[in-house]
Amino acid sequence: MFRYLSILFISVFIGEGVYAMQAPKTVQVSGKISDEATGQILQGASIYFPELKKGVVSNDKGIYQINIKPGNYIIEVSYIGYSLQTITLSIPTNLEKDFFLNHAVLENTNVTVTSFLRTTSSKKTPTPISIIKKEDFFKGVSTNLIDALSKTPGVTQLSTGPAISKPIIRGLGYNRVVVLNDGVKQEGQQWGDEHGIEIDEYNVARTEVLKVPASIIYGSEALSGVINITSNVPVAEGALRGNVFSNYQSNNNLQGYHFDIAGNKNGLVWGLNASSKKASDYKNKYDGYVYNSKFSELNGGGFLGVEKDWGYSHLIINKFSQKLGMIEGTRNNLGQFTKETIMNGASGNSIAEVPATDADFNSSTPNIPYQYIQHTKYILDNSINWGTGKLKANIAYQRNQRQEFGNIEMPTEKSLYFDLGTLNYSFQYLLPETNNWKHTIGVNGLQQENKNKGVEALIPEYKSVETGLFFYTQKHIDKFNFSGGARIDKKGIEFNGLQKNYGDIAGSFGLTYEATNDLIFKFNIARGYRAPNLSELGSNGAHEGTNRYEYGNTNLESEKSLQFDAGVEWSNEHISFTGNAFYNNVTNYIFYQKLIGAHGGDSIINKEGKDYYAFAYHQQDAKLIGAEFNLDIHPHPLDGLHIENTVSIVNGTFKKALAGSINLPTIPSMRWITELRYELPKNTGNLKNSYASLQFDNVAAQNNPFTGYNTETKTPGYTLINIGAGTHITNKGKQLFSISLVAQNLTDIAYQSHLSRLKYTDENILTGRTGVFNMGRNYSLKINVPLQFD
Repeated sequence: MFRYLSILFISVFIGEGVYAMQAPKTVQVSGKISDEATGQILQGASIYFPELKKGVVSNDKGIYQINIKPGNYIIEVSYIGYSLQTITLSIPTNLEKDFFLNHAVLENTNVTVTSFLRTTSSKKTPTPISIIKKEDFFKGVSTNLIDALSKTPGVTQLSTGPAISKPIIRGLGYNRVVVLNDGVKQEGQQWGDEHGIEIDEYNVARTEVLKVPASIIYGSEALSGVINITSNVPVAEGALRGNVFSNYQSNNNLQGYHFDIAGNKNGLVWGLNASSKKASDYKNKYDGYVYNSKFSELNGGGFLGVEKDWGYSHLIINKFSQKLGMIEGTRNNLGQFTKETIMNGASGNSIAEVPATDADFNSSTPNIPYQYIQHTKYILDNSINWGTGKLKANIAYQRNQRQEFGNIEMPTEKSLYFDLGTLNYSFQYLLPETNNWKHTIGVNGLQQENKNKGVEALIPEYKSVETGLFFYTQKHIDKFNFSGGARIDKKGIEFNGLQKNYGDIAGSFGLTYEATNDLIFKFNIARGYRAPNLSELGSNGAHEGTNRYEYGNTNLESEKSLQFDAGVEWSNEHISFTGNAFYNNVTNYIFYQKLIGAHGGDSIINKEGKDYYAFAYHQQDAKLIGAEFNLDIHPHPLDGLHIENTVSIVNGTFKKALAGSINLPTIPSMRWITELRYELPKNTGNLKNSYASLQFDNVAAQNNPFTGYNTETKTPGYTLINIGAGTHITNKGKQLFSISLVAQNLTDIAYQSHLSRLKYTDENILTGRTGVFNMGRNYSLKINVPLQFD
């Protein structure tokens, strides 16, 4: 790894030398930032150029000044308590530009998108994309990052209790979704049901969700979409800012804390962050406390870099550490959750099942079985002005260590221990913009090796190499914006003496038409693909967390998808509407199914005295169709009132029925979220940006599960009522802290999500109910104290 970092550091210095020899000129952008309504100057407002990762703050007279290379840029202007302003400017020479910010109740819909290599306006992107900002996370309630994203239209979660969630985009998940963190593809055993993503929820600054095949840019596994997470954002020149954050949740006594600080002085940027989170067992009306649903986290990291006229170079280091219990759902005849314990007897020690105690429920230390996960990342992110274009280079090394402890007699024995090391690389050259053409060429890929260090091996050890070459372009013509390109990929996997090779071509074409300033039409067609993962190819063992014995299939072929998207966006001063519809045809869709025994019943494997249902991986052509709609009404004269409705629908079917069922597995139910939110249009005393909300989260029944081989069952619908309120506390115009109060599942409904794996744990003999239910009523209190030493 250090050899690669040395090469890249040398390239940075060469780039600086080339840039200095060419001596390109810089231009100065300056102006004043003020309140649009009152004309009051805004000291400490931020002017940020996302593509350059460079910015500045306004001084005590509201004046800003920054030197940049001539070109076309998207600029973000922000100030605490004001709506973010995003504009696109051509800056060929020195420019004076004043900005006027307001407290508009309608959030600026023209936001910045960074997932398409070049910083782009959301109005010009033909693909459906959702932006979730840090303030959005602050107003919600979640126990992990994907849980926080699960209310995004088209996004759901496959969960195993409060600590483990996997993203599902438009009905597709697992290795079909790429998760990026600070430009690096997250690699951490994402094939497994009980394997979440290892990213610190409290350190996320912004998230972009692309809901289309994005294989053209991000490679094989971006078949259904991309979740692009930004954690480390350098602050503006001359700024020293940070946050102290805390979160308490009542249901499982969750206690979370976070601290971050970042500075920028004469182009030297740095930042530090640390987080902790711990929770005991959660509870609901039917199950009471759910034994071993507890977890704890301890995370930290930082970055150090330089920002100069030649570009920037950032070194980022992050460490994620989590311990979490594995919920088995075993209960006795009295309906009490039980745990294994060692009993001392005259004839020796024996293992017995005894009821879990209050001390067990209230502890935040997981009991056997549990997982201990560590994920460490080293990232070197660079952008160099090379000639008249720009070279972006990102090299990263990440190590994922996942240990599972399941032997009550030998508690330190590692039943499973996956040690995965991955070297990621990405090099892109952004050609200079010519006649409204923006071309980008690039190469990215990875090399990884997974070792088994436990006493059992669910999947074999393997080595994998991926590489891909792509071309992506954008063109602006009058009211039209076009984008598209192509990619060719190669992937090789070596395991158990076998060498499997895959390769394919991806492509996309899209356009947007700005009929008026308020009305935009979008269309996109994309071809994606996904090579089988190692679990699908080579697994052969008991999967403790799923009660399955899994068999891989070395004859699997790559999945291929062809997806069509059409969308419309319309807004005025008091109404905004967004609608997207899609059709996705997937060839060779990979899924697992129960095996049938010799006498027609379930095939059951007995391993070390425990029975497991036998599953194997198969393929079948499939199709998915669905839509997402968002309608936000804020009628005059009640400008602070929002009536927002979000609907997500997806239907997935096989081309041919399997065991009497035509429906795809893990397809979410229709969801309709209605939120009434009132934002005080005026500040009152020391209170600023105050709001209150009432939300109805309606989830329809899933009456079309994949019932083949008894894989899934129907799931009733439910409605959750959530309420929330929040405000900024200020003193003499300076924000002291923010507070958020939320009650989730206010009426304490007992429900099971269709995508909760706990739905299929053991039957409660006392009540006759199968599986474990989701979390009951939960109150949340969040407090954030901003730190500012500009």
